[in-house]
Amino acid sequence: MSGLPGAGTSPSLGEASDLKFPLGAKFREPLTEARFQRLFGDAEQAPELLAEPRSSRLCRRWRRLASACSGPGAWRLLRARLPPLRWLPHYRWRAWLLGDAVAGVTVGIVHVPQGMAFALLTSVPPVFGLYTSFFPVLIYTLLGTGRHLSTGTFAVLSLMTGSAVERLVPEPLGGNLSGIEREQLDAQRVGSAAALAFGSGALMLGMFALQLGVLSTFLSEPVVKALTSGAALHVLVSQLPSLLGLPLPRQIGCFSLFKTLAAVLTALPRSSPAELTISALSLALLVPVKELNVRFRDKLPTPIPGEIVMVLLASVLCFTSSLDTRYNVQIVGLLPGGFPQPHLPDLAELPRILADSLPIALVTFAVSASLASIYADKYSYTIDSNQELLAHGISNLISSLFSCFPNSATLATTSLLVDAGGNTQLAGLFSCIVVLSVLLWLGPFFYYLPKAVLACINISSMRQMFFQMQELPQLWRISRMDFAVWMVTWVAVVILSVDLGLAVGVVFSMMTVVCRTQRVQCLALGLAEGTELYRPLEESHKLLKVPGLCILRYPTPLYFGTRGQFRRILEWHLGLGEGRKETPKLDGPPDAVAEPVRVVVLDCSGITFADAAGAREVVQLARRCRDAGIHLLLAQCNGESLSAGDTDPGRTLGQSDPRAAVCECPGRSCSCPGETGAYRSKDLHSVGLTRSFGVWRAPTICARGVSSLHVTNKTKLRATGVHEVSLGIHTPALGVPFSMPAALQRHN
Repeated sequence: MSGLPGAGTSPSLGEASDLKFPLGAKFREPLTEARFQRLFGDAEQAPELLAEPRSSRLCRRWRRLASACSGPGAWRLLRARLPPLRWLPHYRWRAWLLGDAVAGVTVGIVHVPQGMAFALLTSVPPVFGLYTSFFPVLIYTLLGTGRHLSTGTFAVLSLMTGSAVERLVPEPLGGNLSGIEREQLDAQRVGSAAALAFGSGALMLGMFALQLGVLSTFLSEPVVKALTSGAALHVLVSQLPSLLGLPLPRQIGCFSLFKTLAAVLTALPRSSPAELTISALSLALLVPVKELNVRFRDKLPTPIPGEIVMVLLASVLCFTSSLDTRYNVQIVGLLPGGFPQPHLPDLAELPRILADSLPIALVTFAVSASLASIYADKYSYTIDSNQELLAHGISNLISSLFSCFPNSATLATTSLLVDAGGNTQLAGLFSCIVVLSVLLWLGPFFYYLPKAVLACINISSMRQMFFQMQELPQLWRISRMDFAVWMVTWVAVVILSVDLGLAVGVVFSMMTVVCRTQRVQCLALGLAEGTELYRPLEESHKLLKVPGLCILRYPTPLYFGTRGQFRRILEWHLGLGEGRKETPKLDGPPDAVAEPVRVVVLDCSGITFADAAGAREVVQLARRCRDAGIHLLLAQCNGESLSAGDTDPGRTLGQSDPRAAVCECPGRSCSCPGETGAYRSKDLHSVGLTRSFGVWRAPTICARGVSSLHVTNKTKLRATGVHEVSLGIHTPALGVPFSMPAALQRHN
């Protein structure tokens, strides 16, 4: 604004001496709306734009809906819901096809043993892990927006599903089941797991219909990482009986981790030496291979498939040595060929599994959306969170018809896909081809695979989740609050359970946000020497306090939880009541409020919303300022958090009043509300509480020659001490919260 005509004008000598401005300081003339329109445009254009009739808005909305039903509109909708129609025409066949093929085959090879291993974690036969590694991957390839995302079986979801399945279909106390009884028990558990997938998929589709993709933001990064790290410890402890060959029942509910440890230590003398040896050899091979893949990921053309190598070696060793008959080693057994018959899960189970489906749906979406966002930012493309809800919802819903359990994006295979050179969702098709070949032809080769090897694969796949704890020292240095959220979530997951720990983490994370709004730093501003800039008083000692003027900035929402803090801060700064004594540690030096305050300007740009309690607090503040002879001005108010009725101390909340923002303006007449029902003035030389709890929706707020300020028709604040005020709101991060040439003169 310094380049505008008249910018070099300055107040008279008398005014400057009254305000103790530094000599030589130049001040620009306040830019009113009338002056702005006179310099830059027609003053009648803005009212015409604001006065758009409601009928035209309805017609425009109707045309938009009608265009969606047309041919081009239907094509746009189809392209939005089927992402391959967008990226496949631009696919770089020569540059990307080989990378997608190699990455897809590599991930498919890992999906085979990992799917069978996570099926055991879900308490269902291994073949259903292969089904879950095929159908969801195929569906996500058609509907997902994450180009580098690999879906399928996930350890955390398998653990949560397995706990629910064990509770819904518990194993008989005796434990000695015949073959037919074991098959019936497995069929019931498969049905319960499929019902959980159906329920979680239906919930995600409901979230998509309500456009609730924004809910992923409520699961912060510390919560997700602590959840996965704590779940990894649960996976490790739950696989100890399989590593040691102990036929122990699975512990569920709170303190299940400690119950499992106690049961393992009690039964340790009965462990199987053969399975213990197989487990030790498997871990001795898998862990170094994982470490080599991480350290030499840039030099290796493709990661070493340690899982499939271990599976083949263990199967050959068990077959040649007859470990299953000689040492009673538990093996996978026959994998049925082909696909199961599609059928609906037992809908009678839905009411029972609803409480378990909700956390599964939230974890599915949170992990998948966070992983997709990480790689989208890395490779410069965007994802649609609502489309991700649709993709994972349909994936779980349709795959449940084929007896699959809940699935989501996976940390290990997504990282493997990127390291192997994957570029698009087309890699998922090559992964499906590998799993399909196992289901149709290669299944019998896994007959002699020891289940202890699958347990070792489960444990080795938790490597990334365990190493997330290495970030804790850095998190402590960056944010102590995020560190506390991480630790509380992790402890809750480990001690209680995964689903309860998730609930505790989300609630605690939300509570930290609420508590942060209570720790408010209300900034008092002063005039920087030799300039016209107003800065926080605590930043420098070379700031001048304009006598009788107090400028405050309140940077937090004003609601029932912060109204008390708001009252105490304003009382301290304005010297009202006993508030100054109650809050000794506030911004600004002690002498900032030593002189009596005649005018207070409250910058409300940081008040993003206000509820009814906050509105009443503003009314009470106006009353107290009136009684104390202080003139209250509100600046840069946002949104429509408070209506005119909210600021009337003598009327019910929500009741409108056309005289809620009356001002008496000298000079050129303005369109004050009066009896006309208008809520805004053409000229920015009037200040009052308007319909949207604001002054003016403009970057420059002026109060020039205000002789009277009305909050409502019943509360009248005399502002005769204000001669000229001009506020230009700037970015606080730049250190220039206000640029304010001000002149206060004493009225005779």
